[in-house]
Order: sequence, then structure tokens, then C-alpha cells
Amino acid sequence: MTYLNLKTNSKLNTRQIRGFKKSTANRTMQMLTCYDFQTAQVLNETSLDLILIGDSLGNVILGYDYTIEVSVETMILFSKAVKKGAPNKFVIADLPFGSYASMELGLANSIKLFQQSGVEALKLEGAYPYELQLIERLTQIGIPVMGHIGLTPQSVHEQGGYYTHGKDENSQEKLMKEALALEAAGCFSIVLEFVEENLAKNITEKLKIPTIGIGSGFGTDGQVLVINDLLHLGKNDPPKFCKPIANLYATKKQLIEEYLK
Repeated sequence: MTYLNLKTNSKLNTRQIRGFKKSTANRTMQMLTCYDFQTAQVLNETSLDLILIGDSLGNVILGYDYTIEVSVETMILFSKAVKKGAPNKFVIADLPFGSYASMELGLANSIKLFQQSGVEALKLEGAYPYELQLIERLTQIGIPVMGHIGLTPQSVHEQGGYYTHGKDENSQEKLMKEALALEAAGCFSIVLEFVEENLAKNITEKLKIPTIGIGSGFGTDGQVLVINDLLHLGKNDPPKFCKPIANLYATKKQLIEEYLK
């Protein structure tokens, strides 16, 4: 069930999401990624809270090695398909790599993606000063923004690979400051990816807005997973923090082989 309304066709809004902590007890907000019309139709008929059109589509849909190859035009194309399939869900789209390298570029691409896709909000990675300024400006003109700190896949080369963040005192202090800054800039929620479990819990307790974790333990207000990992749609095993509820790759292969015979 959704946490504020039992009807699966009742779309949430940013006011309700911001008030998640005050309106619930022992409840986890659930978000899944989605990249296509038919899967969106399924999710639209479930009690799922939020849908994310992640730039992870570059990996799981387009076969790219990194998300940095995804463009704004690609995000618009897939976002429009998802919104058509899930009109009754609050949908967030990722701003892809390089699309907000400056204030001017960020404003132009954010408006383009938000306006042409029909999504309810955008998500961007990082909390550098210019990114905080961009978030402030976007919220001022009416574009809701979800933050994202910890492991930020668009910066994986600069960060030095995939690993858990916040293990030492300096990085813990840095992440806490980033989370508070994102909240102050106007974010309605923040994704914590591969953040050390105790730190993720502390950040969650400190913030007034909800946190959504991925690979950051169970102390966050919500959880997000790549739906392809959850359903094991790909050939390779999902990340260790994701326990698939099926192996649809193997199932599809078996069914096709039976058909061919």
C-alpha cells in the first residue's frame, strides 16, 4: 500500500513526500527504476511509491559500460515512454552526465528534460556549490529536485571506482554536510548510494526530508533498486546488496528454448 493513500492510482506529490517522516511509522518508502512502457504499465498498477528513470538505462538497456554515455535526448525518449505507461505514479528522471556542467547548461537541459518528458521531478548527483545553486534555481522556477550523494556513478572515474563511502571521519563529515546542504538548497528527498550503514542512519535522523538508500543499509527512510537487478533480467549476477526475487533471464531463456523445440 502507498503510505498516504490506499489507492494505487493516487499519485503522490512533493508535499506528501517531504512529510513522509511525520506521516508514517515503521514504513519504508519504495522506489524502483523503470525504462519502458510495458514495465511502467505494470508498476502503475502496484502500490509502488516512486519510479526512477535512471541513467542506469545506459548499462542495463543500452549495454554501455558506464552511465556517462547517456544523453539528455536519450533520457527524454525513455522518460516519455515510462510516463505514458505510468500516468498515476510520481516519476523522477536522472539528469545525465555533463548536462549540468554549468549553471546555464543545467538550467537549459533541466527545463528541456522536465518539459518534454512530463516527469514530476529530476534527480542530479553531487553537492558542489554550483550544483546547490542550480538546485535552488530549479526549485524556484518549479522543478522539484531529488539529490544524490555517496557513490555517484557519473563520477565513478574521478572517485576511483565503486566502493562504500563514509568509512573515515573526514568522508563522514563531508557527506553529512552535503546532505544538509542539499536539504537547504530545496531537495525534497536524497538518494544515499553505497554510504556506510551507520552514517546513512545518522544522516536520515538529522534530515527533515526523507532519504532513499541503495546499498546503504536499512536505516534510511526508503529503498531504491534497479528493477533489472531485482528481477535478474540480465545475464550477470546483480550487486551483492540486491537479492533478486526471480531469475527472469533464465526463465525467458528456458521458455524460448521450449518454443524453438
